Amino acid sequence: RGVPFLWNPSSGRTIGTTTPCASMAARIAHVACCETKAMAKGYVSRGMEHRGKRSWINASGIPLSKNKVVTNHVRSYVSSSNQPLLQRLYACRRAAAAVGEVEDAGVESPWDVEDCRLVLSDGSILRGSAFGAKGTAVGEVVFNTALTGYQEILTDPSYAGQFVVFTQPHIGNTGINMEDMESGTQPLNKKQCHLGGIVVRRLSPLVSNYRSNMTLGEYLEKNNVIGIANVDTRALTRKLREGCQVGCISTDASLTDEELQEKARGWSILGLDLIKTVSTKEVYEWDEGTDGEWEFNPGLKELVPPGTKPFHVVAYDFGIKTNILRRLASFNCKVTVVPCDYPAEKVLELNPEGIFFSNGPGDPSAAPYAVENAKKLLGKAPIFGICMGHQVLGQAFGSPTFKLKFGHHGGNHPIKHKPTGRIEISSQNHNYAVDPAQLPPEVEVTHVNLNDGTCAGMRNATMKAISIQYHPEASPGPHDADVCFEEFVEMMLKAR
Repeated sequence: RGVPFLWNPSSGRTIGTTTPCASMAARIAHVACCETKAMAKGYVSRGMEHRGKRSWINASGIPLSKNKVVTNHVRSYVSSSNQPLLQRLYACRRAAAAVGEVEDAGVESPWDVEDCRLVLSDGSILRGSAFGAKGTAVGEVVFNTALTGYQEILTDPSYAGQFVVFTQPHIGNTGINMEDMESGTQPLNKKQCHLGGIVVRRLSPLVSNYRSNMTLGEYLEKNNVIGIANVDTRALTRKLREGCQVGCISTDASLTDEELQEKARGWSILGLDLIKTVSTKEVYEWDEGTDGEWEFNPGLKELVPPGTKPFHVVAYDFGIKTNILRRLASFNCKVTVVPCDYPAEKVLELNPEGIFFSNGPGDPSAAPYAVENAKKLLGKAPIFGICMGHQVLGQAFGSPTFKLKFGHHGGNHPIKHKPTGRIEISSQNHNYAVDPAQLPPEVEVTHVNLNDGTCAGMRNATMKAISIQYHPEASPGPHDADVCFEEFVEMMLKAR
């Protein structure tokens, strides 16, 4: 009722300010004084809601419960620390519990502890709260502007070698489910999470979704991925817009800031072939389409009437997403997935009606084997490339790729389809682009990114090849670009 109180551990009775015990009364008076100061500074309030439960909070920030008592150790340790008031009291409470002076309350700190660091190659240090796995990791730091779909982003193999900064400030509220994984569901590829770490403004303390199986923190810990929360992601994004940076995330307090910066400076994604780290090592088949309740394209039956012979498509796995395979199967394709360096000659032996080059991570110039295979396959069968596949085809056409200032990552990038003027809102994830100025005359630039004018799609009618620099299969969306699968199917129909 607005009065600070403690429990007597022997009797379990509430000890109020009228207790005859002088030492306990002094202790309560000290707690009341600290609580008053803490409330005045905005550190704490009575009846605070923490992790979905409303509880009384004392000066040390601990929900008071039966058989828990704060001892004089708290009072004696407070003055020796420079931490904020409540953090000092909480540290003292834990210290006293550690040496057996008091019973451990068994609750987490009601405020967030800064026990994780993100150190950028330029020397910037961002401190926050760790969740997920513990340890140290190095990667390229990119920001993603999508408002939904953090699980799909986590499990996208194209993020291998990178840390993702979510500009959406509230992450984790829907937990993790087993149905929306973009990797790890394929028969011969069980790794689900390929990125090195995530950076969020606020990690949701509650999960509310009927399909959720675990929290985001639990999932990251299981997949050995480090998370850091309570970072000013808006300020970090503004910094990254000035140019990509390498970062080092660590929960290891024994490493100095300078050591972490050196780790960041000593790593680069340039020239790094990450495709082989995420690609399947063996050939496998896929024929599972989008579940009926999630199917969003009403024109599928008109394009591919029931009874139509399936199209045999050979898909190069540069880091292929599960939903790409589902969309191909939904468009009546029987898909044979092959490793990223599978020889072109062996692909042709499979007698494909279409060839697909998938998305993937890293520097496209670091995969010359993929470019050479593409050159040998051009003109042999209709070809469709997405993201990394688009960049591989661009190099096969004769144009080099170049690194963007900060890349395209998000679910809200506007694309213009030049032949029709159609505008598509697209999902994107790439740091490189094809140079349209060096494409041969027979290659038409069909799509343009309206944010920066970069090449977002190509067509070589002679070689029966099309490509786009974004994700038409995007899950959870948008679905504007699903029409690209229709174009691929139409090419195969004409070639029959």
